[in-house]
Parts: sequence; C-alpha cells; structure tokens
Amino acid sequence: MFDRAEFINDMQSYLTFVEMEKGLSPNTIESYKLQLRKLQKYLSLKKISHSAISDSQVIEFIKSEALKGISLATQAHLISSLKSFYKYLVSEGKMDSNPVSDLEFPKKWKVLPHYLSIQQIDALLNIPDTSTSLGIRNKAILELMYGTGLRISEVIHLKIKNIFMDDSFIRVLGKGNRERVIPLGEKAKQCLKAYLDETRTGILRIKDTQYVFLNHRGHSLSRQGLWKIIRGYGKQMGIASILTPHTLRHSFATHLVEKGADLRSIQMMLGHSSISTTEIYTHVSRDKVKQIYDQFHPRGQKKR
Repeated sequence: MFDRAEFINDMQSYLTFVEMEKGLSPNTIESYKLQLRKLQKYLSLKKISHSAISDSQVIEFIKSEALKGISLATQAHLISSLKSFYKYLVSEGKMDSNPVSDLEFPKKWKVLPHYLSIQQIDALLNIPDTSTSLGIRNKAILELMYGTGLRISEVIHLKIKNIFMDDSFIRVLGKGNRERVIPLGEKAKQCLKAYLDETRTGILRIKDTQYVFLNHRGHSLSRQGLWKIIRGYGKQMGIASILTPHTLRHSFATHLVEKGADLRSIQMMLGHSSISTTEIYTHVSRDKVKQIYDQFHPRGQKKR
C-alpha cells in the first residue's frame, strides 16, 4: 500500500544526500525531484509502496511515461533518476535490492546539437540596439555566451569578482561545483567592459548585489528572463525554433573544432567531466566536411 508520508520522507532524505554529499547543482536536484514526483503519482494511483515495487512494475511505470510522448533522452533521465534513488535506499538499508539496477537505458541515435553558422552568429550579435542600456547589456550577454560557451545558469550566476579584465579570463563555478577558468576574448571583453562601466550602475537597484547581469528593475537576471531575450532575437532572425542559450554554447564549441582546436582544451572550457561528452562536436565537424566533399568533389553526391 502506498504511504505518501513515507515516500516524501525518503525522497527528501535522498535529495538532501545528493545535495550535501554529491554536491549536485540546484537544477540537477530539481530535475531529480520532478522525476520522483512522477513516480509518486504512479505509486499512488496503483496503490504500491515505493519500497516494495517490483522490476516489472518499474518497467510498467516507465512505459506509461513513454506513452505520454516524452523523448528518449527524457526516458533515459527518468531511469537514471530512479537508479540513483533506489541505490540510495538500498545503501540506507531501507530496501534489500534495487529494482532498477538491471534496467537498460533506451537506445537512441546520436542527435547532433543545433548550432549557428559564423554568418548567423555575426547577424545575431549585431541585433542588440547599443544606443540603449538594455541593448548594451544584451550585446555583452551574447558576446560572452558565444565567446566562452557558458551555460545559462553560469551566465545568470556570474559575479563581478569572477571577472578578471586585466588578465582576460573569467572564473566559473559549473556543474557539481567544479570550478574552471575560461579565456575572455577581446570582443567579449570590450562589450562586457562597456556594460559594466556605462550601463550596469544605471540600472542597479540593490547596491550590494554582485551579480553581473541585471534586469530592468535592477535585480539579478533570471533564467526565464535570459531565455526571453534570446528567444526574442531568434524570432527577429526567423530561427526561434533552434536558437536557445545552449545553441550559443554548441556554436562556441563547434566553431573551435572547425578551426582546429584540440578536444581537451574545449572540454576544459565547457566544463565537461568526460571527454566523451565533448566528442560529439567532432561528429558535427565531420558532418560539415562531408557536406563540403559532396558539394565540391567530382564524385560527391551533390553536383555543382
């Protein structure tokens, strides 16, 4: 029989564990919580205790979520969340075995990330109206994101103390509280300096805030606010369906690969814990090489 109070207690204990012991980011913890809420709803409906669920019932739950149309990546994340949760319960002696331990992740095609061409990037970076204070801010945000490959959370949480103009680098605290240092290109540096020197003070309301990017009310810019800014520029360019904060990160990495940068350096700048994550950008590069071959070689698929 499903015991809601017991489930909530175990879930909260688990979330505290992954926060304190594993140092996972608030966004990752929130995503785990969301997946476990789905499990809670299923268990309540089926009147099953979370500590007595069987392997087949876990599979039935995942299938029920898949039928809602979620992607393979989301299914994999759901399974990963369940594996971690039940591994914790076993380690705490609340269960004898993990009903998800033998469950395989769904096979999926390697989906290449969306990225912009250099020409599209140039067009995007020229959209902000730098005759306005918010335009200067937005120009600095776009130049910084394309110039450093920062994640959206890293942009909104960037603090003034972590910008080193004289030495041309920024310090970022990324996923898993891993710190990394990223070079600051000349263009991003110029735009960031213009924003900090000419604009930020004018929109600052909370005098002691150290966050770099502020909204029009003078508070730190939110995730939703940054999404809205980038989506708005995407609409102006007619590419709203593919332009996201992560598109700029992918463009940063892809253009580095295309220009011959080594993967280890790109891995360090992106903050990937594994080189295998960074390797997807070599597939992007090979894809572009294939397009060039098909277009220009006499035996290519596309004829001039």
